[in-house]
Amino acid sequence: MIHKLILPTPFAVGDVNSYLLKGDSLSLIDAGPKTPEAYEALERGIKEAGYTFKDVEQVFLTHHHPDHAGWIDAFPQAKVYGHKYNDLWLTRDPGFFAYHDAFYLERLIEEGVPEHYHSWVEKMKRPVAYLGSRPLDVTIEEGDTLPGHPGWSVIETLGHAQSHVSFWHAEDRVMIGGDHILEKISSNPLIEPPLDPNAGRPQAMLQYNESLRKVLSMPVEKIYSGHGNEVVNVQQLIVHRLEKQHARAMKVHAMIAEQPLTIFEITQRLFPTVYEKELGLTLSETIGQIDYLLAEGLAIESCDQIGVFSYGQA
Repeated sequence: MIHKLILPTPFAVGDVNSYLLKGDSLSLIDAGPKTPEAYEALERGIKEAGYTFKDVEQVFLTHHHPDHAGWIDAFPQAKVYGHKYNDLWLTRDPGFFAYHDAFYLERLIEEGVPEHYHSWVEKMKRPVAYLGSRPLDVTIEEGDTLPGHPGWSVIETLGHAQSHVSFWHAEDRVMIGGDHILEKISSNPLIEPPLDPNAGRPQAMLQYNESLRKVLSMPVEKIYSGHGNEVVNVQQLIVHRLEKQHARAMKVHAMIAEQPLTIFEITQRLFPTVYEKELGLTLSETIGQIDYLLAEGLAIESCDQIGVFSYGQA
């Protein structure tokens, strides 16, 4: 049994979905943001399903973003499961947060972002006040089974987040997919620091496309998503999203035809009315398109003496 709970968020994305999963155990998939309004909606939804907070034995996180990982604190008796990247945020790891800021400052410099925008480093932390503040009890990874839920397994679907996993039931051909595939909008592959500081910047768009193709190869008939309605035309939607992403990349390819441009310069052209308000999201989108063009052999990268990268057509 899958029971959908719709929780309000203070974010532009709007409501977020959590799911009660009833099997041999009662589990909650995602826990909304840590706000009073989300708590009330969570409590009401669980009650409407015939349960209380104390009945929930396990909480599974699709990823660490604050609209999904907030009210794990409301279930102190439940075990919390998720990708190990979640813990860096849930425990407010001070070493990671220092590395996090240094990572983003380095990215802004190499992207050619003017110094007066460097204060965005702090905004990249996201509203951690909306996150839960207890560590994972159990880490999960690709291929693991969900305790108490025969037939359910973990699928790693990185891209939108470095912690992102989905939950798959092969016999029923259904997936609980977090923010990986949404009905109305494409998820933004966000640039986030890697779990291993020595690993280099994750290429989130390429990760995301690979995760889309992974789901495309599976006989998924329905996805219970993190926002909005369930997705039923899964394969058709994925093909459409991949085609649109290619088209967006080719728009960037045309921009760099006459002269090499920095990530910031491309971002200004792609998002002239919103880049200042949503610098982190728009830079992530631009970096994704450039990563795609580089991987396809359609762009070349050069670096100046102060460490700023520019991109031209190959």
